[in-house]
Amino acid sequence: MKFFIDTANVDDIKKAYDLGVISGVTTNPSLIAKEGKNFNEVINQITSIVNGPISGEIKATTDKTEDILNEARKISAIHPNMVVKIPMTKNGLKAVSILSKEGIKTNVTLIFTPIQALLAASAGANYVSPFIGRLDDISNNGMKLVSDIVSIFNVYNINSKIIAASIRNPIHVLECAKIGCDIVTVPYKVICQLIKHPLTDEGIKKFKDDYLKSINN
Repeated sequence: MKFFIDTANVDDIKKAYDLGVISGVTTNPSLIAKEGKNFNEVINQITSIVNGPISGEIKATTDKTEDILNEARKISAIHPNMVVKIPMTKNGLKAVSILSKEGIKTNVTLIFTPIQALLAASAGANYVSPFIGRLDDISNNGMKLVSDIVSIFNVYNINSKIIAASIRNPIHVLECAKIGCDIVTVPYKVICQLIKHPLTDEGIKKFKDDYLKSINN
C-alpha cells in the first residue's frame, strides 16, 4: 500500500516527503483555500518537491461538462505528474470518459458507494477516492465501503487505483492495509501518529540510559 499526503501545506509536504514514505499528494479546493494561496502557485511548489502523482481538483463551481474539460486540461498541463480530481457527478463522469481518451489522468472524488466507484472506473478514472471519515461521521461504516470496492475491483481485475481518503486516525490506515487498498492519503498529523508509539519512546530512553551508564562506569 502506498502513502499519499492530503494537504496543500507545502511545509508539511516537504517534511513528509523527506521521510521517504510519501509517493504522492492529494489536494482539494478547501485545503488550498486554507493556505490562502493561488492554486497554480501551490501546485507548482508541490511539483518541485514531490516526484509522484499530484491530484489537483477542479473548482467547486465548475459543473458543466465542457467547463470541467477546459479546467481539467489546464490543470493537467501544469506538470506531467498532475492528476485531475473530479467530483462524482453525471457531468463529471462524462468529462472523465473524454479525458481518459485524451490520456489525461483523473481521480474521481467524493465517492460514498461501491457502485459510484465502479462507474468511475468504467468511465476511465485512473483513481477513485472513497471517503471513510465522512461516512463514519454520519454513523455509517466508511471502512466497509473501501472493503467492498477492493473486493469488486479484484473480481473484475479493474485497473483503477483505490485511494482511501478522509482518513482520520491510524486505525483507518491499518484497516486499509489489511484489506488491500492501493493507496491511503493522510494528513501530516496522521503520518506523525503512525510513526509514534509509547513503547518505542520508552525503548529509546532505556537504550540511552543504559549507554550513558556504560560509558560512565
